[in-house]
Amino acid sequence: MYNYETVFILTPVLSEPQMKEAVEKFKTVLTDNGATIENEELWGMRKLAYPIQKKTTGFYAFLEFAGEPTIVNKLETAYRRDEKVIRFLTFRQEKFAHEYALKRRSLKKNAAKAEETPAEEAPQAEVKEETNE
Repeated sequence: MYNYETVFILTPVLSEPQMKEAVEKFKTVLTDNGATIENEELWGMRKLAYPIQKKTTGFYAFLEFAGEPTIVNKLETAYRRDEKVIRFLTFRQEKFAHEYALKRRSLKKNAAKAEETPAEEAPQAEVKEETNE
């Protein structure tokens, strides 16, 4: 099994539920063909470097998965058949790229955990009011 990354751009006219449905569709294509999804990132609406099909923005999605080489052909066929996809790119990760991706994910998880746990609050000094009587 090899490790792969795929990035695809969805048309900007989709609503949030339609966009999530399209991403789930491609994840299903992968899992139905024996791949395991290792990471999913929704990068959101971004400006395109150049207009594609008269569109200047698109919704970017990123998936990392492990699977057999035949899965890539099936995934790209699904991309080509779906009119919501305006561009896609899939490539196999090298050994070092995969290690870097694992390290990046673990750092991201640690940062998310640090944000979730509130920092211990420093004891606040009591302010005493003095009155002149």
